Formats: sequence, C-alpha cells, structure tokens
Amino acid sequence: MNRAHFLKLTFTLSAAICIPRSLFAGYDTKRFLHKRYRPGDSQWPSEKSWTELSQKIKGRLIKLESPFKDCKSETKNQSCEKIFNSIKNPYYIGDDPALTQISGWLNAWTASVSVYAVRAEDSGDVAAAVNFARINNLRLVIKGGGHSYQGTSNAPDSLLVWTKAMNKVELHDAFIPSGSNDQAPQKAVTIGAGAIWMQVYNAVSVKGGRYVQGGGCATVGVAGLIQSGGFGSYSKNYGLASASLLEAEIVTADGEILIVNAYQYPDLFWALKGGGGGSFGVVTKVTLKTHDLPAWFGIVSGTIQAKSDQAFKKLLEYFVAFYSEQLFNPHWGEQIRLYSDNRLVIDMNIINLELQQAKEIWKTFEEWINTNKQDFTWESPLNVALLPGKYMWNAEIIGKYAPSAIVHDDREGAPLENIFWSGDQEQAGQFWYSYHSAWLPGQLLQKSKHESLAQALFAASRHWTVGLHFNKGMAGASSSVIQSAKNTAMNPSVSQAFALAIIAGGTEEGPVFPGVSGHEPDLERAQRNASHIDKAMKELRKVATNTGSYVSESYFFEPDWQQSFWGSNYIKLHKIKQKYDPDGLFFVRHGVGSEGWSDDGFEKI
Repeated sequence: MNRAHFLKLTFTLSAAICIPRSLFAGYDTKRFLHKRYRPGDSQWPSEKSWTELSQKIKGRLIKLESPFKDCKSETKNQSCEKIFNSIKNPYYIGDDPALTQISGWLNAWTASVSVYAVRAEDSGDVAAAVNFARINNLRLVIKGGGHSYQGTSNAPDSLLVWTKAMNKVELHDAFIPSGSNDQAPQKAVTIGAGAIWMQVYNAVSVKGGRYVQGGGCATVGVAGLIQSGGFGSYSKNYGLASASLLEAEIVTADGEILIVNAYQYPDLFWALKGGGGGSFGVVTKVTLKTHDLPAWFGIVSGTIQAKSDQAFKKLLEYFVAFYSEQLFNPHWGEQIRLYSDNRLVIDMNIINLELQQAKEIWKTFEEWINTNKQDFTWESPLNVALLPGKYMWNAEIIGKYAPSAIVHDDREGAPLENIFWSGDQEQAGQFWYSYHSAWLPGQLLQKSKHESLAQALFAASRHWTVGLHFNKGMAGASSSVIQSAKNTAMNPSVSQAFALAIIAGGTEEGPVFPGVSGHEPDLERAQRNASHIDKAMKELRKVATNTGSYVSESYFFEPDWQQSFWGSNYIKLHKIKQKYDPDGLFFVRHGVGSEGWSDDGFEKI
C-alpha cells in the first residue's frame, strides 16, 4: 500500500426483516450433513433447481467459467492477451466474478472459479442464495472487492454470492440506529457491501465534504475491511474502521435479513466489528460514522542510505527514539520500510498539523542525518508537503498536479473517478510467496527497549524487507480511540501496539497465474523467497512474542490462529458463531468456527 508517488503534490427498521417463506415454496429446512456436495455428486442440484433459483432472483444467476480457458494451451491468442493486458487494472478484476485481486499463494491456494454466482442487487437476492446453499448443502463463498490475501473470497465447486452491484453510498445528516430510544442523531454514511473505498471517498469526501475512516488501499471492499477490523492511513486519529460501525444489514444462515447495532442483536453486531468476514453471515450494507473533513492532509517522504551495517544499526536505534519522542501520537500514520541494502524509506502521512509544525518536528532528524555524512546519505531528500483535505481523493486535481500518483481505469467509458493509487497496482494479479504480520507492543518504545528493538529490526532486514505500519496499531492514539478499539472483536493486542510489522513478498513481474502457460510463477524462486520472509519474521518475533497478527494481513499457515487473530475474544466469537450459524454454512478457512471443517470447507471433521 505504498503511495509514495503522492509526494509530488505540494499543496428504520424493526429487530428483524424476514424474507417471506412463500418465496421458497417447495424448500425444506433440513440441516447440513457432514459433507457439502460438489458437481458430479448425485445430490448436486439439478439443472431444474438452478433454473428455479434463477427465476426467483430475476435471472441474476450466472454460470461461471475461467477467463483463462483459452490460455491453457495457447497464450498468444488475442482474447488471452487482452485479459493479461487488463488484469493490472483492479476495476477490471472487480467487474468479473471469476477473478480475484491476488492469484494465489505458494503451497497454499490458487484462485478458483465458482460453478455459479448470484449477482446480488439487494438483500433478497442474497437471502435466496443463502437458502439455496443451505438446503442443498453447498459450499458458499462471498465476494465484494475480492481483495482477500488468504483466498477466502473464492473456492472451486461453490456457489458465489457476488455483492459488487450493491454499491450505493448514501450520506445522512442525522442518523439514528434502529431500536434506539436515546441515541443522539449522528452524521453518517450507509454503504452497500459491494462498494470499494475509492468510491466511498469520492462520495463522502470529494462530493460530500466529510471524512469516513476506511482503507488506505482504496480498491479494497468496504464490507470485508469493516469485518476484519480495518485500518486507514489516519487510524491513530480516527480509530479502527470497524469502531465507526453504527449499524449493519446482514443475511444470516437461516435466510433472515437482520438490522444489527448496539440495540438490536448486539452480540452479532460486536462480532462484525473485527470478527472476520464471511463467518457470521453475508453483510449487505454498513452504516459508518463520518467526521469533519480536515483542512489538510500531509505526507513525509525520504530515503536514507546507510554506508555500513553498523551505521544502519545506529540509524534504526535513532529512528526508534525519534519516533517514540516525536511521532508517537495521532498526527502520524503509514509506514517506514527497511531494506537489506541498509536503506530506510520514509513514507508517512500527516493529519491536523500545519506545514511549518510538521517541518519543525522533522528538523532534528534531518539535521542528525546531515551531521553524520560519514555514515549516511540522502538517496532522496526529505520532503514534507500538505494537501487540502477536499482534494485528497479528487481524481481531476490529482491527475492535473500529480499524475504519477494515480492510475486511471483505462477501459472505454470508465468514469473519471475510477482511480487507484499507483503503488497499489502491483497487487493486481500478484502471487504471494509468504506474508507475515505482528503487532509491536508499545512497551518496545521505552528507552530501555530501543536497542533490542533496533537489533531485531536489523536482523530481520538481513533476510527481507521489513515494513512498520504505524497507523495499524492504536497505542499513541487518544484514550477514546483506544477505548473504541477495545470495544471491537479484534485481538486486544491492537490497542497496545504502536505499529503492525509486515514482512511479505510476491511476484514483481506479472500478472502471474498458476496453471496458465507463459504466465506461471517461478516456483523455485518463490520457495527461496518464502524462506527468507519466514526467517525475517522469526527474528522480529524475538521481541514481539505472542502479540498476534492482523487477520487480513497474516500468515496462511498460522499455527495458533485463534489466539493470533483474536486472542481472548475468540471464545466469545465462537459462541456467537454457534448461536447464529450452528451448522457452519458460512465457512472461511481460519475463520471463527472453521476448526470443525476440513481446510477446503467441504467436510466436517
């Protein structure tokens, strides 16, 4: 989620709404068996059954096939080349139910096509799909943005609920959650589950003059981010995205459509705030609190080259001290990256500071580098810049003054506002080697811990690039922001962490797709790189023991995933799962309750 190119800028419903049972006349309500059915099984639904489902949802059932079907044996044909020329466009990927942002993960998963997809336009369509999957013992998959690193939004031999068309964004001046008698009206926004964050920022900030806490990578789906917890560049100021959730509409395993909030189904509402997407039902819309749009957003960038290993260790220890004294507060977000060639890259964001204030804060750091020229050089000079808040996601303004910061959806007829940060393009069609994250506890910023933290960061960087995402940890935020994080289902470690360390890597060339001749990943190279990534995280874990990791940006093979992803909250989450989905219709590998199923979600164990 590198947006360094941007630095060129200088400036009421009741408790439950039920689908009428008459809509499913002829269906029985039998419970799941021990096995979900696949095509070819005698119990797989007949063509007549699929036709009846299609008729119930007004023809919005799609028979899917791989877009690479013509590429298996011949990659030079025109249609195949067109796909691979388009696949680096996340909007192109998002408009095809058979595609996902990531193409796979070494020895873990490969993007697969569902047999059928329901192109849901409303919650009734979703309920029809849920009921059909339950009655027929089918593997059900949910996809909005399709940005899952762990591959949870796709599965072979499945029925896909595709919420892409449910992308309406509606602003409220005085929203009151359903069932509330004493809640004061709030400014808010209701967002359909299929929307991505760039669409939301365009509606809320560019056109509406408000701010909503969403994702930094703007092609991520809204519903998935909220359910995983959710971070944006300014989370230390506004809090977790899930903490802004005021209300949600969700289709549960029994086909009911519920409006959940702090007053109605509060247990399920809590679970949706970080309990993981796809485990408790199909979220069809969310309502989030909005904020005044800041006058300014800002950035700080620069790259420092240390001339020796010893100098790099010295730099890391100095930066840790500098961060703890000057940057450990709600004004700063985003990241630094540490490279094995002894480079430190700064790519941080600013909020609620004037330009001179920000420059003054970094003055000491810059002077220290300049007075130690025998050890350091500026590969790219320190740059501090501000941008008026109303222009932050404005496609026209950014395209005019910083065209390299963004990439446009280049398809004919695409709206001007279909943009994405150029640094995010590499994820489209990428294949992961390995991916790790770890919460770094705030106590590591104590002066007595600076040296050991710097040593661990140095040791990790010998194996692979290390990223410290300061906005993905609530320590250093205001007490109210920290308390709101504690009221979510996320691992409580997030409230005590000053940053999330991410050590990850995937194919840089691309796009890459396993099984597609001429576009397959180099598996030997992938295996070598995965080993380096895994070793790097082991070094960092020496100082960040048992702190857990972020469910959406984590290791596919996490051994103690319940504790790692949710910590002490897992027991409560599991009880809620059993209450609302006792038969496990909603399956996500390493999701709440998934320990009762095989890794592919087809058989109970």
